[in-house]
Amino acid sequence: SQIQVDNGPEFTSKALDQWASEHGVRLQFIRPGKPVDNAHIESFNGRFRDECLNQHTFRSLHDAQQKIEAWRLDYNAARPHSALGYLTPAEYREKHQPPTAQIANLCVVDRLG
Repeated sequence: SQIQVDNGPEFTSKALDQWASEHGVRLQFIRPGKPVDNAHIESFNGRFRDECLNQHTFRSLHDAQQKIEAWRLDYNAARPHSALGYLTPAEYREKHQPPTAQIANLCVVDRLG
């Protein structure tokens, strides 16, 4: 497994390096000063900050977890994404994922050679 990260102090710490080593995760660092190498993450982080973190006052850890989870569910399920042709993730999955019966048939054909 691999996680792509920038060169911020939170990603260059000994604690993260140790965690990654213990869990068999390779940390892949983008080029210093090149956020374009991680453009989709930078875009997501900006949206998360502007639409969630900056819009709420969190009264407790539980309150923060609830509000962040509600935003995440909207972002991942209900909101259209330009990268998906302005479909929601659920619509994109439904449009592009073959029916389960087709998948089962492909597995049988593959096993039969």
